[in-house]
Amino acid sequence: MKEINVTKSSMPPLEEYIEEIRGLWDSHWLTNMGEKHKKLEQLLKKYLNCPFITLFSNGHLALESIIEALDLKGEVITTPYTFASTTHSIVRKGLTPIFCDINPVDYTIDTNKIEDLITEKTSAIIPVHVYGNICNIQRIESISKKYNLKVIYDAAHAFGVKINGHGVGEYGDASMFSFHATKVFNTIEGGALTYNKFDYQNKLNLIKNFGISSQDKVDYVGGNAKMNEFQAAMGICNLKHVEDDIEKRKLIVERYFNNLEGVSGIKLNETKDNIKSNYAYFPVLFDNFKKSRDQVFDELKGNNIFARKYFYPTTNSFECYFNETNFNRTPIADFVSKRILTLPLYADLNNDEIDRICKIILS
Repeated sequence: MKEINVTKSSMPPLEEYIEEIRGLWDSHWLTNMGEKHKKLEQLLKKYLNCPFITLFSNGHLALESIIEALDLKGEVITTPYTFASTTHSIVRKGLTPIFCDINPVDYTIDTNKIEDLITEKTSAIIPVHVYGNICNIQRIESISKKYNLKVIYDAAHAFGVKINGHGVGEYGDASMFSFHATKVFNTIEGGALTYNKFDYQNKLNLIKNFGISSQDKVDYVGGNAKMNEFQAAMGICNLKHVEDDIEKRKLIVERYFNNLEGVSGIKLNETKDNIKSNYAYFPVLFDNFKKSRDQVFDELKGNNIFARKYFYPTTNSFECYFNETNFNRTPIADFVSKRILTLPLYADLNNDEIDRICKIILS
C-alpha cells in the first residue's frame, strides 16, 4: 500500500537546479551573501511586494533576530496555537510570552481579548497567520497604535497570501516567513523578514553575521544566521514554480471539499473572499464526529496515510513551560488542538489518493 505523507517538499527539475548552482564551482563563493543570495533577495522583494527584506538560514533565527533588533523587553502577547518556534523565540530572547486565546473560526489570535492582557510591561504583539488564515490585521494595527506596541507577524504559513490585493508582508513592523522544506515555498531550510523601516536592515545584518560591519570592524555581538548559496539557488528555482504549485494545491483543496463538505461532525477551513490563499494546509476539525480526532489519525496511519496533529499540544502546555504560563486562559486553543488534523496536501497529490483518504475517514 503506497505511503502518503502529510507533505512532500516541492523541488524543481534536477537539471534546472544544477544549472543554477553550476557557477558556484567557478566562484567557490558558497555563503556570506553571495550572488545567489542577492538575486533571491531581489526576486522575493518583488514577489512579496515588500519595501525591505532580509534573508536568514531559517525562520526561527529570523524571528529571534527581529525581536532582538527591535530591542523588545518585558512581555509579548502571542498565541499558544502555533509551532514551538514562536514561543521559544520569545523566551530565548529573555521575554515573557502572554498567551491570548484564539477565535474558533479561523484559529488566529482573538483580537477581542488582546487589550485585557496589556500591562505596563507589554512591548509587542506577535500574532500568527495560521494555516494561511490571516489575522485581523486592522484590529491589531488599531490596538498597537493605541498602546504604542510593536507588531511582528509570524507568517510562516502565509507565503504568497494576499489580503485585498496586498501581500501579508506589508503589515506590522515586520513579518517572518519560513522557507522550510515542508512549506509552500522552500529554500531547503531558510527564512526571511520583511519590514517597513530601512533602519532595521543594518541591525539585522549585524545580528545574523557576527556583528561584522566591515573587514576589520565588529560593531555588535551578533550570531550566525546567514542563508547559504545552495539554499538561495533552490529558492530561485522554486520561486519560478510556486504559483503553479499553489494552483495545484487549490485543486486538491477543492477535491477534499467535494468529499468532506457538509459531513456532520467535520468542520473545514473556509477561505475568505478578500484573501488570495496559498492553500498551505488542509486542517479538519473533528467535533462530535463518529470517531475522535485521534481515532481518525490512527485509522489513517494504519492505512499508511500520515496526517498531522497540527498544532498539538498548544505551546503553553509544553513541559518546558510548566507552571510558567497562563494555560487556563486559552480554552478555545486547547479545544481546537485536541480535535484538529491536517490532512496530506502537496502539489502532486492525485485525485485517487485524495479520494482514498476521504473514503477511510467517511467509512
